This record gives sequence, C-alpha cells and structure tokens, in this order.
Amino acid sequence: MKSLKKQRRIQIIMVTAVALVLSTVLIGYAMRDGINFFRAPSQVIAEPPMPSEVFRIGGLVATGTLQRGQGEVIRFEVTDGGASVPVVFSGVLPDLFAEDQGMVGTGSYINGVFEATEILAKHDETYMPKEVVDALKAQGVYQDPEG
Repeated sequence: MKSLKKQRRIQIIMVTAVALVLSTVLIGYAMRDGINFFRAPSQVIAEPPMPSEVFRIGGLVATGTLQRGQGEVIRFEVTDGGASVPVVFSGVLPDLFAEDQGMVGTGSYINGVFEATEILAKHDETYMPKEVVDALKAQGVYQDPEG
C-alpha cells in the first residue's frame, strides 16, 4: 500500500514538472515576436543587429534631416549625440513629431537604414521616454527641461 501511494505521488510530481516546463516553453515561444529590445543609435552603430531582428530605437530627431518624400515616405536621422542612424518610415507621423524632439521607433536595421514600422513621439512638452533619457545622459547630451 505504501509503495503504491509513493509511486502515485512521484507520478503526480513528474507530470506537474513536465507541464510546468512545457507551459514555460510555450509562453516563451509565443512572446518571441512581442519582445522588442531598446537600442540607442550609438549601440546600433557599434553592434549592428541582424536584419530580421525587430527592436526599438530612440533618441532625438536630428536637426535638418527631416525629409518628406513621395506619398507618405518620411526620412530623417535619429541621434543620441554620439551617433546618428538614418530612418525611413512610410505612414502618418504623430502630431508632436518634430526635429530636436524625442522619438522612439520600432522596426529593423537593414543595409544601414532603420526601417520603421511604428514611430512614437513625446506626448507633451517635457516628456521623453526613460530609455531615450538614459541614452542621451550616457552620451552627455541630455539637458533637463526643468533646469
């Protein structure tokens, strides 16, 4: 009798462990496309990511680089003070998107150009995403808007 209870307990523990491992693997597999790592322009230039990798880039829109092309194609450069990365985006930009303002873009780095699928801009006069502030501080470019 005791042997049967012990064997049953071991089976339950084994099934639970397998189910836990399987669920962890399935969750990780499902999230692989939803996880976007943030990179500053200096990091992208130093270690260019694979063209198939989707990530977020952030910094300031470089002054004098904003060009509107045919249709909805927009070209500009994003900088963190240490390096600049050319960006191309096809779509409608947010209303608050402007030169010398913070932005975050999602997309891929292909042939030396960041091809953005989404562009986010600051939502008020003083807000800037934490990742962008950290990248600008690391380059010594960030200036606190409150003085």
